[in-house]
Order: sequence, then C-alpha cells, then structure tokens
Amino acid sequence: MAGAWLDVEAARTAPGLRLVLTRGIPGPWGESAKALFHVKRIPFARVAQTVVGDNAALRAWTGRDDAPIAIWNDEPPRHAWADLAQLAERITPDPPLLPRDVDERALVFGLGRELCGEMGLGWCRRLMLVHDLNKIAPDHPIARYLGDRYGYDPARAEAAPQRVADIVGAFARQLASQRARGRRFLVGDALTALDLWWAAFAAMLEPLPDDLCPMRPDVRASYVARDPVVRAAIDPALLEHRDRIYRELLELPIDLG
Repeated sequence: MAGAWLDVEAARTAPGLRLVLTRGIPGPWGESAKALFHVKRIPFARVAQTVVGDNAALRAWTGRDDAPIAIWNDEPPRHAWADLAQLAERITPDPPLLPRDVDERALVFGLGRELCGEMGLGWCRRLMLVHDLNKIAPDHPIARYLGDRYGYDPARAEAAPQRVADIVGAFARQLASQRARGRRFLVGDALTALDLWWAAFAAMLEPLPDDLCPMRPDVRASYVARDPVVRAAIDPALLEHRDRIYRELLELPIDLG
C-alpha cells in the first residue's frame, strides 16, 4: 500500500497518512510500521529520512529527524512503535492486530517491547554494531550517529549479545508453545502486530535473501548476527515463521525506494 515518495513540503499539505522512512535501508522499526499499514490496507505516502543527512525540514515539520514517523491527516506526528500500532488499529479496526482479550493484548505489547523498545532486540543489535565499528573505525559517522541515539557505552554493548539471545530464546519458546497447541501465530489464534514486529526485526539476525530484500552489501553485513551467543539462540523455526509471514501477508520483494 506504499505510495509515491513526497518531499517534506508536499507531504505537509497532503491528506491521509504520510510515513517517514529511511530510504534504501530496511530499518526494522520502519519495516514493521509498513507491515502494519499494509495488512490493514491503509495507503500511505512515503517521506524520505536520510541517515547522517540534512533532515532540517523534517525536524521543522515533525520535531524529529529520524524514522519512522507517521502523520495522519492533521493529527500530531507519532513515532513510538506501540503508538503506530494503535494508530493503525484506530484507522482500520479490521482485521484486528491487537487482541481484544486483555491477557493476549498484554502479551503482544510485552513481547513487542522486547523487540522494539529500549534495550530490546533492535536496540541491542544497534549497540553491537556500534561496538564493532568502534574497534575498527571509531570516527565513522555511522558509529557516532548510532552511538548517540542508542546511548552507547562499552559495558552496555558487551552485555547486548546475551540480552539478544535471551529475547530470541523467549520468542522460540513462545512459538513452540503455540505450535504445540496447533496455532500458527505467536499469540492467540490469529495474526497480531507481534508477528509483524517479529518478521521485521528478524532481519537484524538473518536478513531475507537479496532477491527478496535488496540492500547494499555493507548494510547486509551489518545486519547478520555473527556473535556465537546470538547465533546459538536462533531457532530455525523463528526464521521459518518470519518467512511465512512475509510470503503470505506482506509485499515481496521489499521496496526500499
């Protein structure tokens, strides 16, 4: 349901949903936002954000210079992962991606935070990337940019692989529990936002192949998890689940603009 790329000035006056994305890079927060709106069949225009680039016009409009950011009609910009899911649910209630059952909904948001939130899987993988870059090129612009945004310090980065492994292990147990009950999704009997978040964030362990998600070789290399603690935690069933969600429900190949 992704539409044309608009510059900031055109996007400011456009109606409907505008989604700020990092062009050319499959950032998991952006890809999961796209997935929410795609499943809901909510069309959106894309607005480009550039890593380590001039995003002054974007900041003047939204108060931020990162991605993703969703702007619905004249409402205030939203950027937090949970807020984007709530927005998608409000715009188009069906199919529901947030369970009506309170216990299942709490599980979706609780496990979702372990992927998308501070010191979650995505956050910790970024710390690991900065840590690796600092060993070989501490003045690299990406190392400084991501280090500032994710609160890099060596101790947090060195603890990150075990935290990622713990999170992946929790998802493996959840998926195994669901499969033992004959269920095809991570929570309950139907697709939820958690399946979409997992599908997007699994790229930071093992990206989809290049024919399904083309990206620069250096970006691909940075996404593959090579730490042995993390690799040992990756259950092939989790990647199979990611692949099925993309194959059956999302757009392939992924369009990064």
